[in-house]
Amino acid sequence: MKLAPHLHRIGNDIVAAYLVEAPEGVTVVDAGLPGHWRDLLVELKAMGRSVEEVRGVILTHGDSDHVGFAERLRREHGVPVYVHPGDAERAKGGPKPKNAKQAMRLGPLLGFVAYSLSKGGMRTTWLTEVIEVRDGEILDLPGAPKIIALPGHSPGSIAIHIPDVDAVFVGDGLTTRHVLTGKQGPQPAPFTDAPDQAIASLRALLATRAKWVLPGHGAPSRGGVEAVVAAVEAAVR
Repeated sequence: MKLAPHLHRIGNDIVAAYLVEAPEGVTVVDAGLPGHWRDLLVELKAMGRSVEEVRGVILTHGDSDHVGFAERLRREHGVPVYVHPGDAERAKGGPKPKNAKQAMRLGPLLGFVAYSLSKGGMRTTWLTEVIEVRDGEILDLPGAPKIIALPGHSPGSIAIHIPDVDAVFVGDGLTTRHVLTGKQGPQPAPFTDAPDQAIASLRALLATRAKWVLPGHGAPSRGGVEAVVAAVEAAVR
């Protein structure tokens, strides 16, 4: 799905990943679920690109519904995978904290589970090698993505700011559709390790002044990062 010139999404409002294209190639942000591999190939073809033009994958964090096809790209095509050191072990299948009890509704929960299963969510291939990135680093990848530390959902959660497409990719730093309740609109994401820290971290996004805010779950927002962060803070209050 083309969102804007040079900016694409694969997946849907349940689980999404993103592609940014530039003359020198394609940067992938998050890798969804394993079954999104086919979606990746279809979207690349629609863009007039090939998998050989993917220059890197940046993971916003190491949860299974963001790791998806990353190891396949790395192993079969030599594509480097970038992750914050705080989530490197999680992206390799290491342990994660047990979150507090989550609010949920049966319909949205079943929809999330069914979609995840249909996209191979029970067959995660964890990373075996990663390149670690840190806050403030600008990567030598198409779009010159800048890393923004966004701890809270997980210790190594990050956002990625790509000025060329006026977008900030936030992973599970926030959501615009709660996968367990179906509630729409900017709000805290479920399964968050440190909820208070996650909300406080969102202030780091404001300096980007990005128009597009692109979550791992939920509809993309093009109303501006200031409005989205304010809406999440209001939802907490």
